Amino acid sequence: MAAGTDGSYSRPSGSRVERARGVTDGSGNVTFTWPPGAFSAPPVVTIGVQGASGFRSHAITANTAAATTVNVLVSAGVTLLGIGVLAVGAPASGVTVHAHAVAA
Repeated sequence: MAAGTDGSYSRPSGSRVERARGVTDGSGNVTFTWPPGAFSAPPVVTIGVQGASGFRSHAITANTAAATTVNVLVSAGVTLLGIGVLAVGAPASGVTVHAHAVAA
């Protein structure tokens, strides 16, 4: 028998799910403010960054029951001695970020 992964899906009754879309500012940050009372504790948040040129990375820098802040960096590819590497990341302004938040 081959080793593999197995999973199942079940939605807990009453789970609150919120989704939002925002655009990063000049520092690469976007803050999603959740509706009042939507979450009693920091939600589990997944992030999607809308594609564009360059390599983009993101990090959730703050997460509370009221709001989640995400920072996005962009990095260009650099060839050094024939090897492709990523340059140092810089704040990515004007990037569309999608967030899904689920009550933990």
